Amino acid sequence: MEKLLYELNRLYLLPDSPAAQGGPGPVADLVSAAGVTRAIAIPFRKVRGEDAQHWERLCTVANGLQADFGFPAPAVSVASTGGFMLWLSLEAPVPVADARRFVAGLGRLWPDTLPPADTIGQPVELPPCPNTATGTWAAFIHPGMGASFADESGLDMAPPAAGQVAFLEHLDSIAPGQFSDALARLDAPAAPVAAPPPPAAAGLLLKDATLEDIVRVLHARGIEPTFRFTLAR
Repeated sequence: MEKLLYELNRLYLLPDSPAAQGGPGPVADLVSAAGVTRAIAIPFRKVRGEDAQHWERLCTVANGLQADFGFPAPAVSVASTGGFMLWLSLEAPVPVADARRFVAGLGRLWPDTLPPADTIGQPVELPPCPNTATGTWAAFIHPGMGASFADESGLDMAPPAAGQVAFLEHLDSIAPGQFSDALARLDAPAAPVAAPPPPAAAGLLLKDATLEDIVRVLHARGIEPTFRFTLAR
């Protein structure tokens, strides 16, 4: 748990955040009293009547952030009640208003893909944590696992802490210059609409990864794929 808390603090939490001391939990406020944040946590919820489009929307955004803006790979978590969260780590805190401007700009760049910008800065689940009402868990997952969780309501059991650390320890934060350049580009009145990038490049999310692909990548990172029974259902 110590290593996990270190990674969460390194990537997402501010020193004066209650979560920085207490660790994962079902309700985490990622915004400081001064109105700044180091994490942009974007929810992708399943809409009634659709299949895995919420996962495909997440892939479009995650791949586009890397291909179009040069951002480092984000983290992905599955929510305890279903759906996904895309986690962007900022090296330096920004006003939550700028984080919302950024997501609103992405929404103009990739229409019908992102949630409303005012969802940014609201308290969120900080994985790994259980939902006391349902007994399911929110957890960070390997990006290639996402399609396998499209119809799931979280994990049925607590994920191994070592596996959660392994999903985070290789991630990097978005540099201040990268974020400010992206925000300026998105604020431009004539920002072009970009086509979704292909998902096959190294480091990008894999919408169509097979179970064997996922297990091979996990083994390469020294992670025992204890979720295999879930993926194979």
